[in-house]
Amino acid sequence: MNWKKGAAGLLFALASMGAAQADVGRNSYDRGDIKSGLDYWRPLANKGNVAAQLRLGQMYEDGNGVEKNLDLALSWYKKAADQGSAEAQFNVGTMYDQGEGVAADKSQAILWYKKAAAQGYLNAQYNLGVVYDTGEGVTQDKPQAFAWYSKAAAQGDADAQFNVGTMYDQGDGTDKNKSKAVMWYRKAAEQGKVEAQYNLGIMYRDGEGIAKDGVAAFSWFKKAADQGDASAQFNIGAMYADGDGIKQDDAQAIAWFLKAAAQNDVEAEYNLGVMFRDGEGVAKNGPRAVYWFERAAEHRYADAAYNLAMMYRDGDGITADAAKATEWFRKAKRLGYNGDTEEQQQDPSGEQTIPI
Repeated sequence: MNWKKGAAGLLFALASMGAAQADVGRNSYDRGDIKSGLDYWRPLANKGNVAAQLRLGQMYEDGNGVEKNLDLALSWYKKAADQGSAEAQFNVGTMYDQGEGVAADKSQAILWYKKAAAQGYLNAQYNLGVVYDTGEGVTQDKPQAFAWYSKAAAQGDADAQFNVGTMYDQGDGTDKNKSKAVMWYRKAAEQGKVEAQYNLGIMYRDGEGIAKDGVAAFSWFKKAADQGDASAQFNIGAMYADGDGIKQDDAQAIAWFLKAAAQNDVEAEYNLGVMFRDGEGVAKNGPRAVYWFERAAEHRYADAAYNLAMMYRDGDGITADAAKATEWFRKAKRLGYNGDTEEQQQDPSGEQTIPI
């Protein structure tokens, strides 16, 4: 679960100092003249200027131009927070949450998050969702988590939108509603949230909450796959392999399975073993099939170990080896293979479809 961390966001806020002083301090800082910037900000902060207090807090928190000092960072943030600054209240909350400059204290973190969230501060709303969702330091409360995620989602936060979609999808903290899940996944997906793009692909593929649409499913999987999501890459390969919502193309299936397998996706590794063994989309190649089945078996995929046993038993694409066959039958059993591994057992993989 992602946490939101404080950001400076102070260049706009510095206008409240007065144009001349703000410009001098900001321009000095931007030129790398940290001392001159401090010379302007520190007196203003001491006089109670909220924007200057925030800037000093950020500088001490990051060690930017000053020696890093989380105690001083918290002190300056609190001064601004006590004057009602939502951003400072949020920053105080994160420091209590993560034990930075002060002993970790979830109850204090929640108190400060709520102050900021009551002013509509998006990141505080999101973090409250995380606190209640995970139940870290507080009684887990999924409806509360959903309520806070929803507030942040309504302000356009992609992470919150995805979480709201997931909770509607699973009926977690709210009534299950697949149509609303699709709506919120789409909002997050359109902002580039890869997990939302993937889940939207699943919804279109399976017809959950929206009419089944293979073309749309492929499109959303492709967006996630292009961002490097291995599960999406696997699903594109499976759609090509099965001709599900797209023209069947074994060569394309191989290409996408290779992308996913490069990220250790076990289903892709297994399917590559099947395709090299059977010559689907590629020339039959027993050693390559063995390589991919072994990769999948190393990732605890029982069927891959079983298929290796059958290849060694029957000399299917490789030299028959009864000892290795027995070894792989035993590994398949240890990995949880539930079928019969007796040598007279008919190899079922000839009728096996490549799963999505």
